[in-house]
Amino acid sequence: MSGRIIFLNGTSSSGKSSIAQELLMILDEPYFHLPVDAFHAMRTRREYPPEQVDELLKRTWMGFHRAVAGMAAAGNNIVVDHVLSQPWRLADCLELFVPEDVVLVGVRCPLEEVERRERARGDRLEGLAARQFDHVHAHGVYDIECDTGAATPAECARRIAETLPLLPRPTAFTRLRHDAAKAATAAG
Repeated sequence: MSGRIIFLNGTSSSGKSSIAQELLMILDEPYFHLPVDAFHAMRTRREYPPEQVDELLKRTWMGFHRAVAGMAAAGNNIVVDHVLSQPWRLADCLELFVPEDVVLVGVRCPLEEVERRERARGDRLEGLAARQFDHVHAHGVYDIECDTGAATPAECARRIAETLPLLPRPTAFTRLRHDAAKAATAAG
């Protein structure tokens, strides 16, 4: 039996990691928090030629997706902290994850607030959240949404935990996979 994946999607500095930490404290079953930032942090710290950076980052994201899929396939429950700012990332996850086991959570936050948080953190490229903002929720389908500009991470985590037993079927990931397959068939 595969594990459940609570998939938190939002811009940089939207509050995903804070929600994930709160979820780990309140969920009854054991969960692992797998943030994509942890995978980036494991990489060698040196400058790479600009022509290599995009491919390096893509391989990192693809490896991250496969690590999440492997952990879930082994029966582990996962809280994923992710940024679906490029369509290929969602497409890759749709291929790899068991869609019925994924709870897709939209973590929203007003642009002004994510920009303020980004500046306060000081560990992000300035303007990263703004560049992601119009793309990260472009797929438009979620099982649960929360707004960290209006609710605390603990309140968002409680809402997610309370909603888990009441999730609609088919899940957002199931609908997105179906739509992707339909589009591929129509195109091909």
